[in-house]
Amino acid sequence: MAEALTLHEDPRSGNCFKIKLTAALLGLPLATRAYDIMRGETRTPEFLATVNANGRIPVLQIGEGADARFLPESNAACWYLAHGSALIPADRFGEADCLRWMFFEQYNHEPNVATLRFWLRFVGEANLSEQQRAQIGAKRMAGCAALELMDKHLADNTFFCGDGVTLADIALFPYTHVAEEGGFGLGDYPHIQAWIARIAALPGFVPMD
Repeated sequence: MAEALTLHEDPRSGNCFKIKLTAALLGLPLATRAYDIMRGETRTPEFLATVNANGRIPVLQIGEGADARFLPESNAACWYLAHGSALIPADRFGEADCLRWMFFEQYNHEPNVATLRFWLRFVGEANLSEQQRAQIGAKRMAGCAALELMDKHLADNTFFCGDGVTLADIALFPYTHVAEEGGFGLGDYPHIQAWIARIAALPGFVPMD
């Protein structure tokens, strides 16, 4: 892949980390440009006009200057980087199975595990709105259900999809390995803990900032 790659990110974000981890495991050079979402730096007129009209990160920038293209959504960016590599299964079912875990991450896992981490570590429970505080219990239950499903799957599987690491693992790793920052006890999920250690031991692995 010859294009210049730049990740527009907040280094504290697990969604941003999954793109950096994908690039690292593939040995792809990736420049970064940091924004502080707590200060609204992704909501400026310049950002909205040039990087992402949705006002969110991560965004993978492909190329530079007038020819640059911008790809929002973390899993889409990971898929772009991993195209043609072993991180995407070659067989039809394996590819679809990889996608289903990536959809699971965005629909069942991230809205609960990641949201509670953001609320409790970065916003602070005392600063949450009444509506947000009312959602904590439901998000805790849903997050635990997602982690329980993952732990059960990993009881019989080394990785989430096939015999080797894929984007399914990369999508699920970032917010899972810091789940305790959202009040989830990883000690309750021994198979997840073993999987976290396996991912961290991969050649080319880089830690989250």
